Amino acid sequence: MKKVLSIFFMLAFTLMVFAQKTISGVITDGDGKALASASVTVEEPGKNAILAYGISNAKGEYKVTVTSSESNLDLKIKAFNQKPITRSIKNEDQKLNFSMDSQATEIQEVRLKTKLITKKGDTISYDLKSFENKNDRTLADVLKKIPGIEVNKDGTVLYQGEAINKFYVNGKDLMEGGYGTVNNSLPKDAVSKVEVLENHQPVSILRDKVPSEQAALNIKLKKSVTMTGRGEIGAGFSPLLWNVKLTPMFFGQKNQWVVNYKANNNGESVENEGNLLAFGNRWEGKRSQVSANRWLNVEQAQTPDLPEKRYLLNNVHFFSANLLTSPFKNKEWELKANVNYTYNDVERDSHTKTAYDDIPANNDLAGRTLEQSRRNDFYTNSAKAELIFTKNAKKGFFKNTTTWNGFWNTNNGFSGLDTTDENVPYISGNQSLQSPSGSFQNSLSTIIPWKDKLINVMSYFKYQKDKQTMKVNPASYTDYFTGLSTIGLYDTYRQYALSETLEVNHSASVGFTFKKLTIIPEIGLNMNFNNLKSLLSGSKDNIYMSLAGRNQNDVDWNELTPYTQVSFNYKSDRLNMNLTLPVNFYSIKYQDNLYNQLADKTKTALEPTFFASYDFASFFKYWVFASQSYDFGNFGFLYGGNVLTSAGNLSQRYVSDLSNSKMPEYLNRNVGTRLEYRNPLNNLFFNVRYNYGTMKRNIVETFATTGGIGGSIGIEARENSTKSQSESAEIGKYFPKFKSNISTSFTNSDSNSFSFFNENFIESKNNVQSWSAKFNNTYFSWLSIDYNISMNWRTNKNATKSTSQKSSGWSHNLAAYIYPSDNHTFGFNWDNSVTSTQGNTYKNPFYDLSYQYTWVKKKIDFELKWLNITNQKIYETVAVNIEQGNTVTQSYKIRPSQFMFTVKFNFK
Repeated sequence: MKKVLSIFFMLAFTLMVFAQKTISGVITDGDGKALASASVTVEEPGKNAILAYGISNAKGEYKVTVTSSESNLDLKIKAFNQKPITRSIKNEDQKLNFSMDSQATEIQEVRLKTKLITKKGDTISYDLKSFENKNDRTLADVLKKIPGIEVNKDGTVLYQGEAINKFYVNGKDLMEGGYGTVNNSLPKDAVSKVEVLENHQPVSILRDKVPSEQAALNIKLKKSVTMTGRGEIGAGFSPLLWNVKLTPMFFGQKNQWVVNYKANNNGESVENEGNLLAFGNRWEGKRSQVSANRWLNVEQAQTPDLPEKRYLLNNVHFFSANLLTSPFKNKEWELKANVNYTYNDVERDSHTKTAYDDIPANNDLAGRTLEQSRRNDFYTNSAKAELIFTKNAKKGFFKNTTTWNGFWNTNNGFSGLDTTDENVPYISGNQSLQSPSGSFQNSLSTIIPWKDKLINVMSYFKYQKDKQTMKVNPASYTDYFTGLSTIGLYDTYRQYALSETLEVNHSASVGFTFKKLTIIPEIGLNMNFNNLKSLLSGSKDNIYMSLAGRNQNDVDWNELTPYTQVSFNYKSDRLNMNLTLPVNFYSIKYQDNLYNQLADKTKTALEPTFFASYDFASFFKYWVFASQSYDFGNFGFLYGGNVLTSAGNLSQRYVSDLSNSKMPEYLNRNVGTRLEYRNPLNNLFFNVRYNYGTMKRNIVETFATTGGIGGSIGIEARENSTKSQSESAEIGKYFPKFKSNISTSFTNSDSNSFSFFNENFIESKNNVQSWSAKFNNTYFSWLSIDYNISMNWRTNKNATKSTSQKSSGWSHNLAAYIYPSDNHTFGFNWDNSVTSTQGNTYKNPFYDLSYQYTWVKKKIDFELKWLNITNQKIYETVAVNIEQGNTVTQSYKIRPSQFMFTVKFNFK
């Protein structure tokens, strides 16, 4: 560990100090007037490779930093209507002033050409039109083709592999982190540029004082006042299919709004557009993606690693509305309101075949093969309302966020198991779960300047109540897996759970600024009060009775954590650093009101975090990260009575050999580093990263089974330490001459873990390697190609028994479009997914065809699609569980062949 840290800091020191030279000066014209926007480049003699790049400001001043081992360099200066200058200079720190002679040129033909990528300060601008193809319609279609930017499956936008912290449209944050709606529905024709704001600090008053390690995205529209939006209406078969998308938008200087209604049964989870994808930073207060606490669940059919349009059997309606307005003449104040509602009905079906080794951890399972079928109906009703009042100005900050969430969900399930047991050859169970839930939270943060100081006060309040009732019929299904030993006594089991959570956080801080250093001492108090009540009962002839033994709960989990911390922030033109030193005084109390168990944890913990970034040689940025934190578990980690968490799993969250349950204590340490290169002159972006982490634990998870699929889940006191390490690299480049964007990435990760399976202590070691690449090409006016491929290789070792298994898989997607004219588009799509282990290989190819007629004048598309033309109905995969000594083959029900006719249009 010490060697790794030494290497990091030696590398950081080398990059920051060795061989870096700064060249600066002033550029003027022949009359001695300052020349702005003159480009300055530094190259090695005889090589057409730019080492450093800069642009003169309004005063004619320029500065470039270069790293090179050459003794001499070529410095070149260009400016409009000026004669270019090329000068051979020494590779040393120096100030050089230049006077440029005017040079008039007779222009015979004027051709305006926009630069693909430009950089000014911490802002990188992409011309959207340079990366689109004829089949692209929305911002999301183009964004994933831009070098340096990636878009995850859930819609999260990444820059240089890290999630963005803000998504602005014309500089305003209308969506407050839930930007999926705008990204998926904003017409590309309305967008002028996409700007990446590196090291973006969202709070204006802190921008020169507190650095940020994240970037933001700003979407610049062609017009300052824009009425736009996107719509789709479609129908198809088989079965009867429909799709509606209506998303009008307005972006003005004072007001912005987006109204969104999307509904379909063709396999698109549009309700995810309401998810929070960006959270800003801590100075804006606390925000979270609220969800119901899941104490119980029906057994669920699995989902394949495929695009969801292949397998999602849904019937969804999603409505949302977002409004931003400036209610006062002072435009620094903004009022934001958003509401959304989701109704969703999802069906799911899968089949699992589990084949145990001849000598697994438990001889009762040796050589056995179990087959289980699962079917589900998930009914989701959820609503959210949020009101945000904010002032984000250079002279002060205020933000108050009030959020209400409600959930009314019903889940049904069926599970049938062929046990190959002579006594019980087949067993099945029906399951249902009712789970209403509600949450209310309010977050306040304000920063007030006082003389040369900044005073920050934050307050957060959250109350949540979750009620769940699950029924399993017949009770014998649960008895088979969990060993409740009530065979014949009950027809049905009913598990009830009720939890209440109250969270309150308060803090105050004062910021002192000394030139480029800002010191922020802070004090705070975090409180968390929780209660869980549960009861497992059985019914005979519709009369429910409590089960004997430890089958009910009434537990409290309360946390009181005062803390004090000091944060050191340094920000200059090239160096950003943050060191936060919090001292947390943990006081956690677990009390079981039924079984007289009590556990207390008090600890004073130093949990520092550090990050630093350094820009050098114009295009490079180097990062270092380090952190230490403790985890003492959370509400639900311990409870004294059994809980039937699913129809086949009985959870026991207490240490049976102790009079009082043992509190968990995990110590996490992580270090990491990243080197970035982003050069807008040659459209090249890459990053290399390394991360290393350790976790010291005193608790191990346990699982015991005789049925092979379900069983008893618990914990056991056992000291153990885990390690994880990962290395990755990513590179992307755009080739303007060939109109091609190519990127590739590789990741290697190693980790270990500890667990108990059927009372056997097991250490497993895992190595995962993955490689992916994407290629986009629009070289020919009549053809565009998008190609994505990913491959993975896994090695899983049971270090305790010295056994190992290897598996691999790969998937790819090819989308090709032919444009015989501006009105016609023919499309072909090919997905393929392959998994392989122990000589078993499963291939799953899918093919789609499409035809689109475009009414160019009205910008209306008429599209006909034939999906899954081979009518494949089953998707199969294979995987190995080295801890339990089995091979699992999964079969999933997916969507059959279907036809869709869709009309697509812009609102303006």
